[in-house]
Amino acid sequence: MPTIPQLERLLAAEPNDTFLLYGLAQEHAKAGNTSRAVAFYDRVLALDPHYCYAYFHKAKVQHESGDVQSALATVRAGLDAARKAGDRQALGELSGLLDEWE
Repeated sequence: MPTIPQLERLLAAEPNDTFLLYGLAQEHAKAGNTSRAVAFYDRVLALDPHYCYAYFHKAKVQHESGDVQSALATVRAGLDAARKAGDRQALGELSGLLDEWE
């Protein structure tokens, strides 16, 4: 996986590339940069509200940082998006998170 600086350089050329934004969110999450990760997940979702795994990973980051209520809200929004997109795999994984956390 490219590093954060490499992804940022690529993003400068393609600022609305959801794959790059998602990659940056993932890398910030791995580095423990919760607020940066959430901000990048939010950018992904603003551009593509059906990018279901952005909800999944955003919720995990929120939950791990102790923001349980926001994590639950994110999972619920992701479930709605997965239903609308017909993404059964994301629906199952998001449902699993909700079951685990409620």
